[in-house]
Amino acid sequence: MATFYATGKRKSAVAKVWLTPGKGEMTINGKTLDEWLGGHETLKMKVRLPLEATKQLESVNIVAKTLGGGYSAQADAVKHGITKALVEYEPSFRAILKPMGLLTRDSRVVERKKPGKKKARRSPQFSKR
Repeated sequence: MATFYATGKRKSAVAKVWLTPGKGEMTINGKTLDEWLGGHETLKMKVRLPLEATKQLESVNIVAKTLGGGYSAQADAVKHGITKALVEYEPSFRAILKPMGLLTRDSRVVERKKPGKKKARRSPQFSKR
């Protein structure tokens, strides 16, 4: 039985994703998707999106480990990792996933703080007198 590995990233979150042919079980950080994301239905839908688009929801098992960032960025990282693993599993899925923008890594990260500024761009309050 083949295992396909991919790394998904978003902001400072990283997800390691292993995809194997199976019955549709999803384990993230040792928990099921429902235990991991609780009541965040939109994030659960976001994680399942690549599987639903390729109709693989019931035919592949996914094991993922996430680190860094918050739960929302981690969910996006898992989605990106699943997408990359699906393309490795079946190259023809690329034609379905690419137009949906799922293969693109969202490269927006926190801007660094500059010297003389309070934050990245916020200047100190100006006093005329």
